[in-house]
Amino acid sequence: MWLTLLASILLTAIKFLAFGFTHSYAVLTDALESIVNLVAGIFALYCSYFAAMPKDENHPYGHGKVEFLSAGFEGGLVLLTGLFMIVKSAIAFFHPHEVHEIGLGIVLSAAAGALNYLIGRSLVKKGEQLKSLLMVADGKHLMMDTLAGVGVIIGFVLLWFTHLFWIDNLVAIIIGLFILATGYSLIKESLTGLLDETDFDEVERLVTILNKHRHDKWIDIHNMRILKYGHFLHVDAHITLPWYDSLEDAHHEVNAVEVLIKKHLGSDVEFFIHSDPCIPAESCKICALQKCHDRKVPMKERLEWTLKNVLPNHKHHIKAHVSDL
Repeated sequence: MWLTLLASILLTAIKFLAFGFTHSYAVLTDALESIVNLVAGIFALYCSYFAAMPKDENHPYGHGKVEFLSAGFEGGLVLLTGLFMIVKSAIAFFHPHEVHEIGLGIVLSAAAGALNYLIGRSLVKKGEQLKSLLMVADGKHLMMDTLAGVGVIIGFVLLWFTHLFWIDNLVAIIIGLFILATGYSLIKESLTGLLDETDFDEVERLVTILNKHRHDKWIDIHNMRILKYGHFLHVDAHITLPWYDSLEDAHHEVNAVEVLIKKHLGSDVEFFIHSDPCIPAESCKICALQKCHDRKVPMKERLEWTLKNVLPNHKHHIKAHVSDL
């Protein structure tokens, strides 16, 4: 993150140098967003440090939520930048300005775009290794900014051949709209994390693992919830086990679920599992346990866990599941 911050300073300097030579509003738009990226990068650096702090009494689930705050802060700055440049460029249609040193502008914009992409790609790669949502999001944002640089270059090429300087204003507005979309995306991602919106892809991955490696004693799993705290996952679920199992046996099965998930998803997962006793006769219909000394009726269907039946808080899902199947 420190190296990325230093590279961002160089990137911002290149873009403002290009603006100084060209007086292009499209370049200025791109340069102003680089300042936003720089400020957001400083804040993200602090948030990365804070998010990596261990759990404590005041933060029993860790400090990872601050990563979403960082994304929201960056998104707000990006939105303001986009709005400012759209207004400024729209006004410029009525007060035309001339763009200079188009060839030099193309060279500097291409260099800045290449550097932007390399920084972003490096952040994404490192973020995936460290399971840092903040670093991955910041890196993808920088890689998307490369498209704005491409837009600037296209605008310069058109100016080179046409000498229609209003094209610069049009390109600046288009880039501004692109920046607005990026800001909106970052704010949405921030709110999604802070409000604990369900990550269906994560739940489905978890359910797939449980289905593939399930024990016969795991009659049903429901009321599953996944909360994200940065790279850390907190999972709540209810599991239905044979009613006659001792507390020690039930603990053994719950522990087996935790070991299974951590083996496939990594160690940064915390499971809170509530065990429910099966309901004789009713639970028997979906129970695959062969050596059961208290079976009342034969098994009718093997319950396949899906997003539809693991998320609701309906004990056992017996009737709904069997009818669905």
